[in-house]
Amino acid sequence: MGLKSALSKVFASFVVKKINKWKYNAVEAQHKTLRYLVKEAKHTVFGADHQFESIHTYEDFKARVPISDYEEIRPYIERVVGGEADILWKAKPQYFAKTSGTTSGVKYIPISKESMPEHIKAARNALLTYIHETGRAEFVKGKMIFLQGSPILTKKNGINVGRLSGIVAHLVPGYLQKNRMPSYKTNCIEDWEEKVEAIVEETIHEDMTLISGIPPWVQMYFDKLTEKSNGKKIKDIFRNFQLFVYGGVNYEPYRAKIETSIGKKIDAIETYPASEGFIAYQDSQQEKGLLLLADAGIFYEFIPSEEYYNDHPTRLSLGEVKLDQNYALILSTNAGLWGYSIGDTVKFVSLNPYKIVVTGRIKHFISAFGEHVIGEEVEHALLSIANEEGVEITEFTVAPQVNPPLGELPYHEWFVEFGKEPKDLNAFGKKVDEVLQQKNIYYFDLIEGNILQQLKVRSLQKDSFVNYMKTQGKLGGQNKVPRLSNDRKIAEGLEKYIV
Repeated sequence: MGLKSALSKVFASFVVKKINKWKYNAVEAQHKTLRYLVKEAKHTVFGADHQFESIHTYEDFKARVPISDYEEIRPYIERVVGGEADILWKAKPQYFAKTSGTTSGVKYIPISKESMPEHIKAARNALLTYIHETGRAEFVKGKMIFLQGSPILTKKNGINVGRLSGIVAHLVPGYLQKNRMPSYKTNCIEDWEEKVEAIVEETIHEDMTLISGIPPWVQMYFDKLTEKSNGKKIKDIFRNFQLFVYGGVNYEPYRAKIETSIGKKIDAIETYPASEGFIAYQDSQQEKGLLLLADAGIFYEFIPSEEYYNDHPTRLSLGEVKLDQNYALILSTNAGLWGYSIGDTVKFVSLNPYKIVVTGRIKHFISAFGEHVIGEEVEHALLSIANEEGVEITEFTVAPQVNPPLGELPYHEWFVEFGKEPKDLNAFGKKVDEVLQQKNIYYFDLIEGNILQQLKVRSLQKDSFVNYMKTQGKLGGQNKVPRLSNDRKIAEGLEKYIV
């Protein structure tokens, strides 16, 4: 074992001991976090407007701080972007993470000097907990690649602006810089296809041991590597490839194809980073779920998803949540977001410690007929049958067909790009439909009541989703295809690719 590997194991043991102090006392850690946030922000404009001086309990906090989305806090954000200090959080932000919203256009998410280190620490600790649990630290000796957005930053009133992954690229710890790929020059390439080609050229002869990125874009990188090496599996190109780190989407729809491309099963770590904060990471290869970071400058609230659009939804703190309930995730952070709806839904799979799985987006569902089908349900239905039949899924999305031609009943239309197709597409769709009925009682009732007919699966040409995302200007980086839409905008863009 090399010195670097040995030292990483010692450091991992030290860090895991610190994590365990709050991991099993997460509710108390959350109480401390709320007190800290309120104290630090009470002299801000937002703090004065919402009487932070009078907040002493969580009940006080709920009474004074409303749930908000970006549009509702936009007036405060615009003052921060305009260069004013002490608006949402003390002083000015260190960065703005620039994101694209479906309803808000470009969004500027503040990142403070207090919140930025938590992003870096969480990413580091995800690797260290893996080392501590498995004893496998060999990957630290090899090259590591992070498929991410461009690190080029602009300025807005003296504050650096960029994609979160691009900001983080500037803050990678020194001990990882020597091993890190691609080069800065390659990372700055804006065109995603050109960038992947350049990354392949730079890495194909390197000793890559860790690869990180959003699964569909990593798959694109793997496909290019295999093509460049005359059909070799990734395990034969990178013989010491040990660890795949991913986030942004559920890995399961991509796992079979990625492992086929690699040529073997490989350890993977799921992370849950967002521009608003680093929320959770997988801390065990043996247990399900992501460890919620209760001591990272974020106070969490949870709204039962079925109440989200109520005028006065139930707001719960960490100590009040239950297992297997779908919740909308609400954040208050040390970057100045307060009662902020991040748009994701989560479910707890463990309460000691608190571990979550991401179940979807609060706005990404199908309820054209009152069925309220969510991402977790469609993924389970499709993957359970795909695994049973040895079918490989490259990518998919689902939309309602409310007004089908010829007067037939409406249905859910599934657009699927297969890596390995089912022998009988109609039989495959029937099985998927049966599983979805078992998962969602409302959908079952609509099928039984002849309101809906069985779902229809459309097989798409190879690279359909890549080509579709290209037409939308959203190829690569942190961009993801929504699993579900309640309209047919994406469906209409994919229809031309149906086989």
